[in-house]
Amino acid sequence: MLKFLLRRLALTIPTFFALMFVTFVAIRLVPGDPVEVRVGERGISAERLAAFRHELGLDQPVWKQFADYCGQLLHGDFGTSLATNQSVLTEFAALFPATLELSFFAMLFAALIGLPAGTIAAAKRGTWFDQTLMGLSVTGYSMPIFWWGLLLIMFVGERWGLTPVSGRIDLIQFYFEPVTGFMVVDAWLSGQAGAVMDALHHLVLPAIVLGTVPLAVVARMTRSAMLEVLGEDYVRTARAKGLSSWRVVGLHALRNALIPVVTVIGLQVGALMAGAVLTETIFSWPGVGKWLIESIARRDYPALQGGVMLVSSVVIGVNLLVDLTYGLINPKIRHA
Repeated sequence: MLKFLLRRLALTIPTFFALMFVTFVAIRLVPGDPVEVRVGERGISAERLAAFRHELGLDQPVWKQFADYCGQLLHGDFGTSLATNQSVLTEFAALFPATLELSFFAMLFAALIGLPAGTIAAAKRGTWFDQTLMGLSVTGYSMPIFWWGLLLIMFVGERWGLTPVSGRIDLIQFYFEPVTGFMVVDAWLSGQAGAVMDALHHLVLPAIVLGTVPLAVVARMTRSAMLEVLGEDYVRTARAKGLSSWRVVGLHALRNALIPVVTVIGLQVGALMAGAVLTETIFSWPGVGKWLIESIARRDYPALQGGVMLVSSVVIGVNLLVDLTYGLINPKIRHA
């Protein structure tokens, strides 16, 4: 197991370095000068602009800037935001709970609907339900997040008035100091009547939008895994003993089909983080995704670089954890 762990850790190092290099270069391809964005439109002398660039290290060759940035990361320094003068790590820690809360409820939505739907589709293979589910899953997987989000805002939020379309809670009706950063938990800790329901109400639309793609993936993967398991000998034996179809499917088959499904759920973390950028922007959700978009507009190099690297670290860490868990469940993976 130790060799398996070391091998997986070794594979993450070039991935992390490649992400760091691509992020560093791609950010500098975006038009605009971060110094001019920082000082604004007020008049400033060329000497002062040059002093700012020297202070930020932007007058150095790109390779030297990259080398300096690698040295900072090795010391755990993700830089200081040009817009707020705050540590990037501090800003990320303050905003990440909002993104994590949204991602959790999006995956909860995907799993609660995708697992039963995929199971029923496999049990009723070839029926109208199976064909409809597969069609909807392809549609959901192909649907652009920004279009789906705007569609729900227009109809569910604006026209029908069923849910809020922005923010995490009604700040006029409820106000309390954040404790954990997770709005549902903080609303519960505040003890204010109706605060938890209002926080959940604000989560409905963004969670549905962010969870649509994982829902399609989970449903299709569950169906595929169930079809494979339903053809096994022990399932046929269970049927021969006279057990009901739903007992065979739900108790015997589903438990064994969950291993690849759980792996896919873990690997969807990357998709959730990528989707959160658009989802948070559409719904004005104050999380890491919205922060990164605002950093692009401000040409805030340290915030963008540090934010992308921190998100990438979370995704790589979760993928590594899923990989190790799968290796524990299935020893053949470790020795492959």
